[in-house]
Amino acid sequence: MFPTEKIQSSSMETILFYCAVLGILLFIGVVLRVKVKFFKKFFISASLIAGTLGLLLGQYGLGVLPAEMTESWGALPGALITVVFAPMLMGVSIPNPKKMGRLIVPHLLFGYMGECIQIALPFIITGLVLIPVWNVNEMFGSIVEIGWSGGHGTAGGMVDVYNRLDWSDGGPLGLTSATVGLLVGIIVGMVIINYGVRKGYTSVIKNVQELNVNQSEDILPRAKQPSGSAVTMNKDVVESLAFHGSLISIAILIGWVLQKLLGGLVPGLPLFPMAMVGGLVVQLVISKTKFAEAIDTGCLHRIQGLALEFLIMAAIASIKIPVVIEYAFPLSILMVVMTLVMVWYFFWAGPRLFGKDWFEHAIVNYGSLTGVTAVALMLLRTVDPEMKTEAGTGYALRAPFISPIIGGGLLTSILPVMAHNYGSLNVGVVFLILLFVLYILARRLGFWTRTT
Repeated sequence: MFPTEKIQSSSMETILFYCAVLGILLFIGVVLRVKVKFFKKFFISASLIAGTLGLLLGQYGLGVLPAEMTESWGALPGALITVVFAPMLMGVSIPNPKKMGRLIVPHLLFGYMGECIQIALPFIITGLVLIPVWNVNEMFGSIVEIGWSGGHGTAGGMVDVYNRLDWSDGGPLGLTSATVGLLVGIIVGMVIINYGVRKGYTSVIKNVQELNVNQSEDILPRAKQPSGSAVTMNKDVVESLAFHGSLISIAILIGWVLQKLLGGLVPGLPLFPMAMVGGLVVQLVISKTKFAEAIDTGCLHRIQGLALEFLIMAAIASIKIPVVIEYAFPLSILMVVMTLVMVWYFFWAGPRLFGKDWFEHAIVNYGSLTGVTAVALMLLRTVDPEMKTEAGTGYALRAPFISPIIGGGLLTSILPVMAHNYGSLNVGVVFLILLFVLYILARRLGFWTRTT
């Protein structure tokens, strides 16, 4: 047992101690990720391993870690998600959609229509079936899009949002949904690929013997280690990392002001999407000054990455297992139904939106809709190892038009608020209508083609 009783729970020393334990778990997670083939094969990240280890050692497992520690970890994701989102629009150059329209638009349509399905159907099922039968919360349907497209980072960050909306069960369920989504992305994605190769849908890989998941080196040799960030400020002035941290701090402060101003109009509005807007304000202002040259997106990504790794660990390690067990039946219904629907959507929308090389374009988006970017790229590299198609380029170019809004963006963050204020069925119907509008738009613009 850790000697936490000798440390005052309110002291900074306690916080430092708890974070140190998280750091130890992360190191163990890294070692397991490198050494255990299973984790590497299924692209299980070190932070997910570390969080699961913390859960097993916590109050719902072996009881080695005290409840006070794991409960304190549960408060971290709500703060760390703000650090992840604040710099999202800093130093970003938006590609010209007119020049790349024929490549970007099908990816955008596939992504937005898929998101509408992930929002509309779970909310409608919740309103028509799960609430009458199991009396679940109106926000129950939000855990699919938050967990699947948003991933563990977004699900962990939404824990605080659910708590403030008086549904503390939402956090553990969202994280469970994210775990299921990751498995659906990897396992079902590989089943789809094997089926697609056998049916001749793929453009590059022509038989199953050619399938080979490209496993890159875990520990990069020094000769292959890329530069993670640039030093943009003279160290006599300030450490470059600290300078970028100050920009994130300004963005968070602006977001806090916006949250207070809009809180009356949108009750329960979370801080982290407003911090992202604050980051955009910082970008617009600083781009007019000489300090624009001092912004390095690589440095911002390092800060985001650090916050995200600890966010995922803390969120997983603090999952309340009894809550997941309590909701086992309604949760299983949503997970099974959405798995079947996402497979159907892949084969329905893929060939109609993308045409040439449709399988490669659709599989990378399927991976993003069910798991995380790493899963999306893993599936793409499996069917297009040398990136001979334009699927990877289209997927990358769509990111600035997708990430800030859905799949963990602004719209994702307010889904629980919308369900809380207007009811799950109403929210589901609105997004079903939006799905239909996007479908009509795709046909009118000539991006939806018939297949034989």
